[in-house]
Amino acid sequence: MSYSDTGTGFPVLLGHSYLFDKSMWSPQIDTLAKYFRVIATDLWGHGQSPALPASTSSMADIAVDHLALMDSLDIREFAVVGLSVGGMWGAELAAAAPERVKALMLFDTFVGDETQEARDRYFMMLNAIKALGSIPVPMLEYVVAQFYSRYANPEDIRQLSTSLSALSPEQLRTSIVPLGELIFGRPNRLALLETITCPTHVATGALDLPRPATEGRLMAEKLGCDFTLIPNAAHISNRENPEMVTQLIVDFLRQYG
Repeated sequence: MSYSDTGTGFPVLLGHSYLFDKSMWSPQIDTLAKYFRVIATDLWGHGQSPALPASTSSMADIAVDHLALMDSLDIREFAVVGLSVGGMWGAELAAAAPERVKALMLFDTFVGDETQEARDRYFMMLNAIKALGSIPVPMLEYVVAQFYSRYANPEDIRQLSTSLSALSPEQLRTSIVPLGELIFGRPNRLALLETITCPTHVATGALDLPRPATEGRLMAEKLGCDFTLIPNAAHISNRENPEMVTQLIVDFLRQYG
């Protein structure tokens, strides 16, 4: 698993969104590295990481992979900050290794299951991508609009469109589609939140379409923690309102790291 390792101090593990890579966190890393040791990974089949292992069948498996990475770095205790799928496996990791995960932040994510309507829509798209070996332009435009709002930097939108267009048929079929099937076909894991014992915080972009604020508030209620609504931001809230997200992370983690 490809990763970057920046800064010194209490370790913080960053998990990015589906269809992005560790560079998603570029607005935060320099500032976070002033206070923490920041480990940012590329999810399997994303960025510079190799293809999704055939044995991976759940978010819990991806959590185990990240724990193995921390083992390889001789990092015993750390915090996890996850956005979207990064929050899904991040919650699994916090629940599975309570003696090691000392704080957890969940951005624009939901560990419950999808509605039947949403699941059907996502799987229709994934099946089409698998058959074509590419993401057709109308679908690509729809996907980008699910991630970013009118407040997004046009360069971010261009970069996402370019990176999605450049995905090879092999990468799509061996990693992107199978991982999408794991994400969008996931079981309801809301009960898992009630087993997490470390300090937590949940935040959602006010304009997030796939993961609306109602979901974030529900998770915060299950966790018994604070919830923050991030204004002028959609699903990739850390890039649309980077100053607020960076400050939120620093303020929260400096209490525990």
